[in-house]
Amino acid sequence: MRKINGETMDTTKMPIGKTTISPEVLVSIALLATMSVEGVSRMSPVPRDINSLFKKGLADGVAITVEDNMVYTEICVILKNDVKVREVCKQIQNQVSRSISEMVGMEVGRVNIHVEDIDFSD
Repeated sequence: MRKINGETMDTTKMPIGKTTISPEVLVSIALLATMSVEGVSRMSPVPRDINSLFKKGLADGVAITVEDNMVYTEICVILKNDVKVREVCKQIQNQVSRSISEMVGMEVGRVNIHVEDIDFSD
């Protein structure tokens, strides 16, 4: 309690509400983070076996699930032909994890990368 303008007011902090992040928002963040990595040509459709595991949070190349406020991602990419595959995959994992953590404050449990093809076109 404290006095404000001569009146005693209760200034204890009250919860103001709940924030819910849609799986589609997480997909968008993961998609943009992946495409920002040098060496990624484009996204690849999520294979059926992965697709069947994810009921929500699915877009071309990205599947997301959230369990106990922990984000798990599956990312399917086509890489450019002149890159070091392992390095690009590590960069994708780091970028996706960091982007989700910083933008929505959720912990990332896993970022699995599936390299579906190499793009040899110019």
